[in-house]
Amino acid sequence: MAIKIPQTLVEELIKAGFVSQEDIGVLENLAQAQDKDFGQILIDQGVMPENDFMDFKSKTYQLPIVRLDEIDLDKEALKDIPEDTVTFYKIVPFAKEGGTLKVGIVDPENINALEALKFMAGRSGLNIEKYLISHKDFSNVVKNYRTLTGEVGQALESLAEELEKKEIKGGPVKTPLEELSAEAPVTRIVAVIVRHAVESRASDIHIEPFEDRVRVRFRVDGILITSLVLPKNLQSAIVTRIKILSDLKIDETRLAQDGRFATKLGERKIDFRVSTFPTKNGEKVVMRILDPLAGNITLADLGLEGRSIDILRRGMEKPFGSILITGPTGSGKSTTLAAMLRIMNTEDINIVTLEDPIEYFIDGVNQSQVHEEIGYTFANGLRHILRQDPDVIMVGEIRDRETAGLATQAALTGHIVLSTLHTNDSMGVVPRLIDMNVEKYLIPPTLNVAAAQRLLRRLCPDCKIKTKANSGEESIITKAIQDMPQEYQEKLLSDKGYVVFKPNTENPCKTCAGKAFKGRVGIFEMMEMTDELEKIILGTLSEAAMREEAKRQDMITMFQDGIIKVLKGVVSLEELLEVAQANESA
Repeated sequence: MAIKIPQTLVEELIKAGFVSQEDIGVLENLAQAQDKDFGQILIDQGVMPENDFMDFKSKTYQLPIVRLDEIDLDKEALKDIPEDTVTFYKIVPFAKEGGTLKVGIVDPENINALEALKFMAGRSGLNIEKYLISHKDFSNVVKNYRTLTGEVGQALESLAEELEKKEIKGGPVKTPLEELSAEAPVTRIVAVIVRHAVESRASDIHIEPFEDRVRVRFRVDGILITSLVLPKNLQSAIVTRIKILSDLKIDETRLAQDGRFATKLGERKIDFRVSTFPTKNGEKVVMRILDPLAGNITLADLGLEGRSIDILRRGMEKPFGSILITGPTGSGKSTTLAAMLRIMNTEDINIVTLEDPIEYFIDGVNQSQVHEEIGYTFANGLRHILRQDPDVIMVGEIRDRETAGLATQAALTGHIVLSTLHTNDSMGVVPRLIDMNVEKYLIPPTLNVAAAQRLLRRLCPDCKIKTKANSGEESIITKAIQDMPQEYQEKLLSDKGYVVFKPNTENPCKTCAGKAFKGRVGIFEMMEMTDELEKIILGTLSEAAMREEAKRQDMITMFQDGIIKVLKGVVSLEELLEVAQANESA
């Protein structure tokens, strides 16, 4: 669709000297090529900052500005103009006072939008009061215009109407599941759930059957939140729809199944890993959202800093050896591995991975999916990988003795090996390898770094509450700092108390969508292989001796890393104590 250029605005911009006639041609071409409004192109190209541009428009059109992010939108007003009209004409009803409807408009020169407003005013008997809104505000409103419950409610009404028509035409009939799941309303319900989960930054979608209802929950920042409750009679149709998308057997309801599907949301291709699980009340479905944008995260974005990131980089720069990351399921290990692979992924390096599942697709990396049902296991795949002349091997998880032995041999014969283990902390890596029958003498020359991590919810940067630590909190912080290396003690220890931040649960803001937290950050600990650690491993191995060596290395533990982030205002002390206290005291 051709982009209309606001002529009055253009003339005023030229008069004011912001642009020349030649500039207009270039900007117009950019607007057409990028399918963006002319005003948005002006801002993107740095011709004018958004605030200055809005002030200029306000003077040009003699219209007041309203900042939609600074006011509470009137839900009743939103109902007065249908969503498709809002999207098409770029107008937003934001308040209703008596017989007046206040409407924000992006382009006051859009004659069609003005005519539509005039028509709606005449039909509803309301006066229309026009205001200027920014492109950014309009985009944010459209994104949140529909609620999950409202959209699904409309789909349910449509489904009820369609089923009623079928009954009227041919009497009561039992619609086959395949046919019912393909009905537009059921398809729409699944699509809406998926889209809202992605927009909510959820990592997982849980569809859970109960005796009288179906509950839909999203896991956001590690916390499960009930987002929707559906009628019980829709369970089979929704599960069948997801199975069809995932290429699973729709007539098999007694066994657990795993599948995968992908969809496009805007310009992003999102992958979903699907797991069905039989329960007393029917099949439970969990969809893990594999967002490729998450794979673009850097080590610094994850929360790695200081000594920890230096050790990890040194381990990656060595010609051979392994880096093993530990932590429970959902602690971000795969994301850390993906960030490391992106650093190592250069033209002169052959990287081969073996994963279950492939969570992040990385261009230039040869990624292979494990299929245990046909005998393609981690151990089996690792044998084949070694014939592919790899420089770097990433094994999703070392689960058994055979894989542990093969990975150790690979690290010994000139390869960098990245993988994960399930242990409580970095101290547990060596005992776990020994437990998996890896010979003691092979561990020092093959293990470069033993790492551990956990994830904590980030405090919302805009509404977090600054407060002075109470005596109990001060005691915990002081003790943790006193156990840190000397350089940290000099920077952090204070005899005047500490400032900490807490979540604003009473009055959270729009930035965090009322949750008081936004996103997650890792806490880490890194133990490096040294001559001293080698002596401990080959001698009488004990946890006490390893902890003493970690202290000699100036290792920052996960709990101490968390304390540093508490003092920086990134996380709350309560969150840290909940996630990492038990591990620290062990």
